[in-house]
Amino acid sequence: MKKNMLWMIAAILICGTNAQAQTKRSDAFRAKYELKEVVLMSRHNIRSPLSSGGAAYQRVTPHTWFAWSSPSSQLSLRGGVLETEMGQFFRQWVVSEGLLPDNYRPEGDEVLFYANSRQRTFATAKYFSAGFLPFANVEITHKLDEDKMDPVFTPQFTKMNDTYRQQVLADIQALNGGPQAWMAAQQPTLDLMEQVLDMAHSPAALQGDTTHFWFDDTQFKIEKGSEPKMTGGYTLANSVADALVLQCYESESMTPFGHELTIEQWRAICAVKEVYDGLLFTTHSAAVNLAYPLVSRIREELNRSDRKFMFLCGHDSNLASISAALGLQIPETENALELHTPIGSKLVFEKWSDGSDEYVAVNLVYQSIGQLQGRTLLSPAAPPMVLPVTIDGLNANSDGLYRLSDLDTRMAEAMAEYDAIEDTPTAVSATINNESASQSAAIYNLMGQQLDTLQHGMNIVGTKKILVR
Repeated sequence: MKKNMLWMIAAILICGTNAQAQTKRSDAFRAKYELKEVVLMSRHNIRSPLSSGGAAYQRVTPHTWFAWSSPSSQLSLRGGVLETEMGQFFRQWVVSEGLLPDNYRPEGDEVLFYANSRQRTFATAKYFSAGFLPFANVEITHKLDEDKMDPVFTPQFTKMNDTYRQQVLADIQALNGGPQAWMAAQQPTLDLMEQVLDMAHSPAALQGDTTHFWFDDTQFKIEKGSEPKMTGGYTLANSVADALVLQCYESESMTPFGHELTIEQWRAICAVKEVYDGLLFTTHSAAVNLAYPLVSRIREELNRSDRKFMFLCGHDSNLASISAALGLQIPETENALELHTPIGSKLVFEKWSDGSDEYVAVNLVYQSIGQLQGRTLLSPAAPPMVLPVTIDGLNANSDGLYRLSDLDTRMAEAMAEYDAIEDTPTAVSATINNESASQSAAIYNLMGQQLDTLQHGMNIVGTKKILVR
């Protein structure tokens, strides 16, 4: 009964939100503008926790976790179903806007799917394509063996110097009063999680490891060739919060281990994860470095005349760093557990033309908690959640659209900030460059074109990004 009430509330919220964007364009809007292209940056859909047998999240409770439907870190069966439904929704939407005909089979370069080579991202793209183009056998472009990280989707630093490192660390310290203050604000939720888990009677407690979450030993590692990293006790809280939320989606239960939680409490648990991701991926100084390959790719796509639909599939860190690099203001979500980039969410860039100029609308599209748990069929009449995304410092017109040239300038500025970072040579970077240039791994540019030799600019060699100046 309570779940049914939750879904009724969800339906009300969906109607209220979508009135502003994408699925509720007026006839006057459609008479004025033509949809020319959609570039979609997706987070993978529901997966199992990132680690399994003997993982830390399993040791902090005496209770048995949900029986996941997939191996650790891989897309779950539910995630595949949900992503197919999302593909069906986007198919109906682009057909209704006249971008593609129904039962379309792509010709030339009009449609491209490009996913990270992790199983959960590749499978997300594959399931989406099945719903989006059911009459076509779409090839999902990916560069590496199964479950490897494609450097384009890896939010890692490719330039570094001591001054820049200190700037990134200073910006992290400036977020929400600093890491310790931001984490301390989560203490009531950490206490709640300990109670839900019955952490005091867990294997970790009985073996003398820990009976509580802590964060006073937090440190950050900012190094070239690596993602930003956090060490210390808070990483355990992040891992457990992640597992609790995934179990909520998969089990269709808002009552973990017999504890009835409110939506507000679930969102607070997700906020524990948001602190972790926010500190690592959302400072502007870090983001222009971490997101450079994807910002470059999205910019190139939006300036093409031959592409109609582009699907990129990566991770929440990709959406977070792209947004921070470009000044995209994603509003706090409605009817979701996660606050900014829910599981399976898509950052959607719509390119419109009025015949004389080109414009862009940016939306965040995601399935509500009720749709995730209920595996609800989606359509323009029963859509997922759609939130308009604003761009800091840019002015939208009266129809809510930004000039494409303005967004292009913003992207160029972010890329110029990256170019301006001095990359101080080190023994480590010299070793990486020498090894990468000599190995037999395929070489690609950021557009995915295979190269015979390293070229000026960013090159993808095996699992590394190589910058040639």
